[in-house]
Amino acid sequence: MGKIIVSENVSLDGVVQDPTGDEGFRHGGWFTQAQTAKVRDEWARIEFDEALLAAALLLGRRSDEFFAALWLPRSGAWADRLNSMPKYVVSTTLEQARWSNATVLKGNVVTEVSKLRQELAGDIVVYASARLVRTLLEHDLVDELRLTVYPVVLGSGERLFGETSDKKPMRLTRAKTIANDLAYLIYQRARNA
Repeated sequence: MGKIIVSENVSLDGVVQDPTGDEGFRHGGWFTQAQTAKVRDEWARIEFDEALLAAALLLGRRSDEFFAALWLPRSGAWADRLNSMPKYVVSTTLEQARWSNATVLKGNVVTEVSKLRQELAGDIVVYASARLVRTLLEHDLVDELRLTVYPVVLGSGERLFGETSDKKPMRLTRAKTIANDLAYLIYQRARNA
């Protein structure tokens, strides 16, 4: 059975919107502004290792478009891994995914992702895709959160977590700093809490 792993870059106040500044959000670009070369290199090693261990990626439509444009033109070990691995894109409107080696999941999100968890073994990693993440959390489909927290408070913007119908207890299983600037936190769902 597969595990759903949410891997996100977030501001200190939980904002995930426009980390690279490409979307025109007035606080966009916080991801790159907070990274020195040392931070970027250490962060990249963590992300590359995660990609090597992942069985597949799970994305929303907009994230599929963004990552396809970002990674398809690139080469190298990290790009080759991401471009070649299986991807599943959740969308009710998309006919064909943009990123390579991708399958569009058109049905009910909860049903489709539940089936995917049963069919795949290993980590199914979700990048970006905040709306999808909130749906997965609401329906208890997230097994683990991997959050890279950037030392900036934005005060506004789309946040990773929205309203839920009930508490979602988590258990911290790992915490480390990345080049003394970022916090890397891993939480597992505490299902029996």
